[in-house]
Amino acid sequence: MPRPTGAKSSSDSGMGRSVGVVLRLMPRSVTHPWARRPRVRATGERGDRSTPVAGAPVRGAPEGYLPDVTRSTLGAFLLPEGYARLAPHAALRESSVLLEASRYAHSRAGQRRARRATAYASRVAPRDADPVLLVPGFLCGDLSLRPLGRVLREQGLRTYRSQIRANVGCTLDAAAELEGRLESIAQRRGSRVQLVGHSLGGMLARGIAVRRPDLVSNIVTMGSPMLAPGAHHPSLTAAVEALVRLSRAGLSGLMAEECLAGACARRSFEESREPVPAGTGFTAIYSRRDGVVDWRACVDPLAEPVEVTASHLGMVLDPRVIAHVVAAVRPRDVPAGRTGLASVLEVDRGESA
Repeated sequence: MPRPTGAKSSSDSGMGRSVGVVLRLMPRSVTHPWARRPRVRATGERGDRSTPVAGAPVRGAPEGYLPDVTRSTLGAFLLPEGYARLAPHAALRESSVLLEASRYAHSRAGQRRARRATAYASRVAPRDADPVLLVPGFLCGDLSLRPLGRVLREQGLRTYRSQIRANVGCTLDAAAELEGRLESIAQRRGSRVQLVGHSLGGMLARGIAVRRPDLVSNIVTMGSPMLAPGAHHPSLTAAVEALVRLSRAGLSGLMAEECLAGACARRSFEESREPVPAGTGFTAIYSRRDGVVDWRACVDPLAEPVEVTASHLGMVLDPRVIAHVVAAVRPRDVPAGRTGLASVLEVDRGESA
């Protein structure tokens, strides 16, 4: 039977609610066409170009409406002088991640053939190395570092997951949870722990190393903009703004405005710039082909810099980059390729990252 004119089904009302939620999360400039920000020329006259006028009324807007142009998602201190956000076309560099993934697959095939031809007792097993905790980057989880962790374990190193499913929350909360994880591993192994972090994960690792030198023996960062976290691609800014909007809408466990421009953000930034304690190794891997962050922000003056040729996303896959990570976490007096007999009595070999 046809529905009476004007009647609404339950599916229609459900769709209406969904559309309403999406519209509330979208910027006002999109949902309110009349909310285009007024702009002024350098002379102070109104025009189509130049900077917006904070608090100026908008022609055609409802009475009393004023555009909110004074709020900035990221704190200005996150982009110090000398660094810059990437141009939109810089993202094209990230297309090489496909090539880097194919290199990893080809390298893995060769390693499997070599392992099958090598006796178990002759395989590399530097069991005197400190365990390794892997920390993923922004928007990523432990799964993103599984390829790196697999190679490290085949080199005889013990690897542990950070237990981060998606790195999208408050950085201070994430650092506190990582610190607890670090204490657990250190107590379990009876030694300090090495931290290997990609992008935001490297920044977290550096901050923890500053606070807990008693637990951290070495840190390796990959594409981590420690000197200027705000020097990144516009797409990353859009992702951050989306998280903030979802946080405002009531979703828990996401970055809030305080994490990006308030005391929380400032404290995280300052910790990531403090001197690394003596006795703690520090290797910073960066690439001039990075299409996500400004590579200059990844070169910490206190670290041993290692330049590679890879995309930001492909750093965790490219065998050439992974080789540098292995060299950084392996004991300095252990030669590559052969370190002695593997122990058949070894029980704790870490976790599959």
